[in-house]
Amino acid sequence: MALSVPSNAGVPHSNLAKYREKFVSSTKNLLAQNACTTQNILDICKSRKSVQAINHTFDLKIESEGKPITDQKSSGRCWIFACLNIMRIPFMKHYKMEEFEFSQAYLFYWDKIERANYILDSYIDCARKGETYEGRLIHHLLINPLDDGGQWDMLVNLIEKHGVLPKACFPESWCAENSFRLRGLLNNRLREFCMQLCQLVEKGTGEDEIQNAKTAMMEEIFRIMNIVLGTPPEKFTFEYTDTDKKYQSFKDLTPLQFYKDYIKEVVYDIAEYVCVVNDPRPQNSYNKLYTVEYLGNMSGGRKVLYINQPIDVLKQLTIKCISENKAVWFGCDVGKSFSSKEGLLDLKCLDFNLVFDVNPLKMKKYERLMYGESLMTHAMVFTGVGTEQGGNPSDVKATKWRVENSWGDKDGSKGYLLMTDDWFSEFVYEVVVPKSFLSEDIQRILDQEPVVLPAWDPMGALA
Repeated sequence: MALSVPSNAGVPHSNLAKYREKFVSSTKNLLAQNACTTQNILDICKSRKSVQAINHTFDLKIESEGKPITDQKSSGRCWIFACLNIMRIPFMKHYKMEEFEFSQAYLFYWDKIERANYILDSYIDCARKGETYEGRLIHHLLINPLDDGGQWDMLVNLIEKHGVLPKACFPESWCAENSFRLRGLLNNRLREFCMQLCQLVEKGTGEDEIQNAKTAMMEEIFRIMNIVLGTPPEKFTFEYTDTDKKYQSFKDLTPLQFYKDYIKEVVYDIAEYVCVVNDPRPQNSYNKLYTVEYLGNMSGGRKVLYINQPIDVLKQLTIKCISENKAVWFGCDVGKSFSSKEGLLDLKCLDFNLVFDVNPLKMKKYERLMYGESLMTHAMVFTGVGTEQGGNPSDVKATKWRVENSWGDKDGSKGYLLMTDDWFSEFVYEVVVPKSFLSEDIQRILDQEPVVLPAWDPMGALA
């Protein structure tokens, strides 16, 4: 058998010659080549006009924003940071604090443990249904079983069961801030455990033996998490001096007592918030309730639920929250049309057409979801909006949005980003708002039996 490559394989030589001749005949191409072979291509594509138009002034803003700006470092914990950044705002105001952070590492610790247990239960369930590693479902669940990211209802599960801690009582660790190695180790254990559990089910092993095996697996995960993050205190005391220069303290509390007695009953009840999404794919109707198969982090916990609405509904709900002094957790595709140094999320901030003669934004939002071009990748917080006032409050139109990020204070406006309203339309996928802010018609959607999307659906992406 001949091993040589046929002369007519691949792109025809005649076509390559034409491409080359056309490319080198363009002085614009040569200039772009000179620039892009020596610089970051995003810097070359950056629109000076868009950068000059940046103005971090907003006519609607929440009364006070949390301090200090937070930094998730090299981890995928944005969803946790965004939630705790929202929760601390009314907490700081009520308890008169100048600066404060809840422990992000504490929720990260419990999410890894609870999610490992949830995934192991999912493996057992799949095996009982006859799913194998050759099928798409288990293959999907094995890709990144203990991802750092998450969704809002997962946060509700964690906080309602385990409570929260001040960061001073359970500070960051190296593996919390640099989670890549930890995630690799945990994924290794989960994949091996999947193999073992599937083999047990396939052999017809009794339920008690399967559960005993799972218990031993969970002990491994628990041991790893305590080694790399430390062991959270069962009770804690937190002392501080308030803005009136008076000594204050929370004494001898469990994290769950702290949440229930000093947060939930006083300033912020996380369970009262729901997720409204914009999924414009034709097959997924608006005014329907959706969930995603095997998307969760707590066995027997609250399901991840999405109320699907047009994008203008998400905008009006966000404006209503901000006008009533409530910051808004949201999920988006942060990597698209983003100039990070300036903290600018703007469809016009990167001009690929000028440099490459291509337009990366030709696809519609639903087409990007369908063809893998976009999905939720990051969670942040809306704290302000610039508007054009309409005839009544419901007619208020947004022009730009103020965004609190969790990447430190070096970029943007001391860590805050500016998002144009057009960018919101194309790349924001979900907002979390109080259930009471929804119209009665939308609230009734929560009574529906949710449509179950497959585990690999893009709406199952973790922010």
